Amino acid sequence: MASLTAPLRAAARRAPRAALTTRSFSVAARAAPKARPVVHTHKQQTRGIKTLDFAGTKEVVYERSDWPLAKLQDYFKNDTLALIGYGSQGHGQGLNARDNGLNVIVGVRKDGESWKQAMADGWVPGETLFPIEEAINKGTIIMNLLSDAAQSQTWPTIAPLITKGKTLYFSHGFSVVYKDDTHVIPPPDVDVVLVAPKGSGVTVRTLFKEGRGINSSVAVFQDVTGKAKEKAIALGVGIGSGYMYDTTFEKEVYSDLYGERGVLMGAIQGLFLAQYQVLRKNGHTPSEAFNETVEEATQSLYPLIGAKGMDYMYGACSTTARRGALDWAPIFEKANVPIFEQLYESVKNGTETRKSLEFNGRSTYRQDLAKELEEINNQEIWRAGKTVRSLRPDTKSE
Repeated sequence: MASLTAPLRAAARRAPRAALTTRSFSVAARAAPKARPVVHTHKQQTRGIKTLDFAGTKEVVYERSDWPLAKLQDYFKNDTLALIGYGSQGHGQGLNARDNGLNVIVGVRKDGESWKQAMADGWVPGETLFPIEEAINKGTIIMNLLSDAAQSQTWPTIAPLITKGKTLYFSHGFSVVYKDDTHVIPPPDVDVVLVAPKGSGVTVRTLFKEGRGINSSVAVFQDVTGKAKEKAIALGVGIGSGYMYDTTFEKEVYSDLYGERGVLMGAIQGLFLAQYQVLRKNGHTPSEAFNETVEEATQSLYPLIGAKGMDYMYGACSTTARRGALDWAPIFEKANVPIFEQLYESVKNGTETRKSLEFNGRSTYRQDLAKELEEINNQEIWRAGKTVRSLRPDTKSE
């Protein structure tokens, strides 16, 4: 059997280094007791499984209160969660599961950057930290949290280790859904489940520590035991989800890739730039253009949408602002629907997947990505933003 060292070393060279925010959790992890499970008492725990009406459509929601800590620990008492990869999601999910008192081990390339980060977070070599092959052999639930590109590159070596009786876990449907491009085809004799947190691994960890929990989607690709769904929900609670809703591997990856390229990241950067550029062309200063484009949106208006909805935000603004927003919203919708339809088709037909695998699989990936991010960092809008942010009363130096 071929060693995983070469493909993982190549993937590690391409993967972006952990952000400072991620490393800061290492300090907290070292300071916190390692053996005592974290018990949260947030009021969400008083709720359980229920069917809710989402704008006229009935959907089942699974809440963590149906899995109190003692029940969760008993359910997984004979299991070892082998967490493969220690990037953003691996870090957040692994620490949360450990704090919930589950038996978790981490599998990464020995002595690599992820190995060092895992050690800094309290994972002990030979006890809870192992090379990938050894971790998979020891685990009963294999949590493949490597990057999408790394999952594809390492699958020929990992696949034979996923033996009958194990459970294969993903947090993204990418590799399985786009199997013609990734060549990731799960063995036929194991449960294959998905828990997809709706946020970064940093957020998964932060919300867990706050006692809130992130929302996640759950899915079953393959149910050999007849208990895959139950297991997926329990794992969702174990890794820090506050509540979960049903999806499929396909719907998860379609909506995820679509959203990231749309209003979550790609579209919002494009809209910010477009508005800022027009303001600057018409004589507005950088500070005014940034404040009217980004600062007011992120610091004043978007939090209102998140708290109580779009109509609430409209109602909290002036009569003049409301009238203009109500008039122009349909115009922006009409202009953007064709672009979003084009984007969804590009996701559905695999174009976005192939672009991602090609770029993220380059030997020069790290340098190429750094160059693109630096271009954004150097755009006038974000250079102006650094000064604006420095004026906030609670600001900390960047």
